[in-house]
This record gives sequence, C-alpha cells and structure tokens, in this order.
Amino acid sequence: MYQALQIQSEDNVAVLLQNVENNSEVSFANNQSIIAVEAGIAKQKILLANLAIATPIVMYGVNVGILKVDKHKGTILKKEDIEQNNNPFSTNNYTNPFLQENDKLKKNLFFNGYLRNNGTVGTRNYWLIIPLVFCENNNVLQLKEALLEPLGYAQNNKYKQKVYNWLNDNSPSSVQKERFFENVDGIKFLTHQMGCGGSREDALQLCKLLAAYIAHANVGGATVISLGCQNSTIQLLKEALNNISPNFDKPLYIIDQQAVGTNEALLNTALDKTLQGLQKINENRRTEQSLDKLVLGLKCGGSDGFSGISANPALGYASDILIENGGSSILAEFPELSGVEQHLINRSASLEVAQKFESLFRNYASLSERFGNPFHNNPSEGNIKDGLLTDVMKSAGAARKGGTALVAAALDYAEPITTAGLQLLCTPGNDVEATTGIAASGATITVFTTGLGTPTGNPITPTIKASSNTDLFLKMPDVIDFNCGTIIEGKETIEQNGTALLQQIIKIANGELTAAEKLQQDDFIPWRKSISV
Repeated sequence: MYQALQIQSEDNVAVLLQNVENNSEVSFANNQSIIAVEAGIAKQKILLANLAIATPIVMYGVNVGILKVDKHKGTILKKEDIEQNNNPFSTNNYTNPFLQENDKLKKNLFFNGYLRNNGTVGTRNYWLIIPLVFCENNNVLQLKEALLEPLGYAQNNKYKQKVYNWLNDNSPSSVQKERFFENVDGIKFLTHQMGCGGSREDALQLCKLLAAYIAHANVGGATVISLGCQNSTIQLLKEALNNISPNFDKPLYIIDQQAVGTNEALLNTALDKTLQGLQKINENRRTEQSLDKLVLGLKCGGSDGFSGISANPALGYASDILIENGGSSILAEFPELSGVEQHLINRSASLEVAQKFESLFRNYASLSERFGNPFHNNPSEGNIKDGLLTDVMKSAGAARKGGTALVAAALDYAEPITTAGLQLLCTPGNDVEATTGIAASGATITVFTTGLGTPTGNPITPTIKASSNTDLFLKMPDVIDFNCGTIIEGKETIEQNGTALLQQIIKIANGELTAAEKLQQDDFIPWRKSISV
C-alpha cells in the first residue's frame, strides 16, 4: 500500500494515507517517493516541491489556496500556512461540452418501487402528517402518539427498559407489533418552527416545501393541520401544490382548527381522515421498475481528509452509472461548490443551464456575504482538524460526488426536477436543511458520505451513510451503512467500491432499512432564506 496519494498529476501536494515519521520515505504510485522532513498524520497534506510565498496550492487540479509562507518539499501543510483564494468564474467562458455515452456503465438493473399515477416511482410508501404552522406541532405529536403503536409502526425502545431497571420496576417494554397496513412503510410527522411571525417570503417558501413533500414519489397521501390565521395559508399551499403537480390525485386532508372548533374535534377529525387515507394507500404494491425511475440525492457531512478521495468519488461513480442508465442525481450544498464553479459551468449541458447555476450561486453567495457568513467560513473546526484547510479544498473533494456526468439542470431550493441527469440544487451546507431540500426536489433515496460520522436522516427519503474510512465504519456500526475505506486501504478501486455502493442503493430502494431509519432519524429543517445562510 502506498503511503500518500497525488490525486492529479498537476497537484503540488499529496494526501497522506497513513502516519509518517520525520525523515521517513513516503511512497507514491509509479515507484515515486519523497522524504518527509517532519512527522505527519493520515489525512494531512504533504508538499511535493519547494514552494515560495504567494504560490497557489493545487489539489484535485484546482487552486485551493495561496501560501502565506515559504514551504519546503516534504513538509506538512497547516492551516496557518494557507489562505483562502477566490477562483473566478463566468458563463462567458462556457463552451458546449461534448456528450459521450459510456457503454461500460450501461447495466440492466431494476428495483422494486411504488409506481405513482404521474409516472414517478417511490422507494417508500409513506403517509405524512404536517402542521402548516408551529402552533399545531403539539397536535401533530398527539396524533403520533395515538397512531404509531396501535398500527405497528412504533419501534421498541430499549432505553425505556433501562429506566424501568433503574426504578427497580420489572415492567417489560412494549413488544413490536406487526404492521396493520402491510404496504404502508410508515407515518411521518413533519414538525417545524415556521408558518407565522417570520417574513412572507419564508411563509411562501414553507408552503412550496410542504407541497413538494406531499407530491413526492415516496408519499402516498397526507393530513395537513392548519390553525387558520397563519401566514402560510391553506390557499398558498394549494397553489404551490397545483404548480408542482397540476394533476395531483393522492388522498389529501386539510383540517383547519379555527373552523373545526375544539382540540378534541380537530384530533378526532384528523384521526378519522388519516385512517381512511391509510386504507386507501395500502392498496399500492411494489412492482419492478427500471433504474431510470430512481432519483439519487448526493450529500456529504462531517467530512474528513479522506472524503474527497474515497467516499465522494465512489458515490460519483455510482451516480454516473445511474445517470448513464437514464436516472437522476441531485448535488446540493452551494457553499461546498465554491471554487469549482467554472468546472461545473463547463460541464453544463447548455448555456441556459450554466447561466441559471451562475445566477443562483451568485445570489446565494451575495446573501451569505450580507449576513456576515461568507462561503469561505464553510469548513467546520472538525473539517479543518481533519485536513480540509480551505473552503475550496473542501469543495473540490465534495464536488466529486457528482461524478463526471453533464449538468442537466440547476434548481432553486425545493424546485422539483423535471429532467433526467445530474442536477445542481441550491441549498445551504447545513446538513439537515440540505437533506430537507434534496428530498423536496424529488430524491427518492440519498447517499450521505461522512468521514467523522453523523446519524442524520430524512422523514421521507431513505438516507444511506457511507464512511470515507474503515475506522469510522467499525466505530459506528449502528450509524454507518457502507464502507468506502477499502479504497484508502488499497483493497478496492473507486470503480469497484462505487459499483458495490450502487448495489446497496438498490437494496435500500427495494425496502431494506437504512441505519438512520432504524434509529428513527427523521430530521426536517426548512431553510429560512431571510435569516439562515
């Protein structure tokens, strides 16, 4: 196994794959090596040449920062040695890329999903219960308590038994019941803190987001609870739903508390309607579907110095296979595309797509600057500690989740996909705000790569966690679904691991549960554009 990786031939730094000692020989591919003039730890970057102050640091073939000091060959690059750079970008430099089909990626693959009347296919069949305003959160939770256990959707809580043991009470914890509705995968409750008191823009955005969830291929129907006087009105929701799905035909029940009267009347009405709806969507069955009906979300979080050379490119390869077979992928998190904008512009399928991406990106970057949180602040302390020293360095690795496919479309937050292929979706870097938006745009399954670990999931879109390193996979087996660390260890190529990851995606699409689903990790946070960047 090599001790370091030079990702592209023009790079002047390499990633350490393991710890190295002072004055030790560090081996690369093609029988190349250098001497480490100081000790370094895995994931750090080692310089491949003597570099003077103001020299660009090149990694992934991209300028990821500017040196602030002179550095010698074989030394370790540190945060204080480098400053953020801003790579210029413009659609003025766009040239129409040449689309070349890759027959090696064409595969006869299928999954078992729920075919909807509009032609989309879900990997799950859920019922949603949603409040239009935060005032109704408690009523939604009352419905959750009433519905889950009797219908067999409540999972056993082993921690409840621990409390009984502490109390010296031998009362057994509840036993898991069989699902009453065999073909309904679950009931999901989307509580939130929005709907009134904020800006009108956020109220409208919330209605668009909730409409996108109701229309989603993984959703069979929904119960919506309204107070009656909030900014996110029933009319706004209906208009948003009509814009997304003009021929919407799923069971949908909207109940207005101020019109119904008492809390008891509201909850009784909601229960009656929900049970009727569950009976109706239980008639749906999984059927065999081709891979072109799958929509894959691409997300990373808790990234480390290995993410860009293992998990992200493996996911990018799986995405390329999916797209080559007619499917779609959604690459989000615009702060983590900062510095590689021109590369994505050059991959856009048309000038119109490139221009929309540039407009969305510049508008969001400007908003972020206005609120005092520019994109270069994106790397977290955990990212920096693990070797991601600048936003561009992080972005260049994060963008590899998008593989090599042409960019078919650029989407605003919660905007649904309307064409196959790779989509660039405007979301913040915040893990849950981003996964919330990815699901809203139509992802029926998401792969979330991580080097440090996160339990993040989504209420309606199964979220597969893929680790960049084997240590994390072994350390958090109840959180991580798939290991890409075999790439770092030299046991698998990116192509081999990416192909195996696609097989895991198909298993989850068929109904196998992710770790996040087993943990009931139903994270849902709408993006408040007016205050959250």
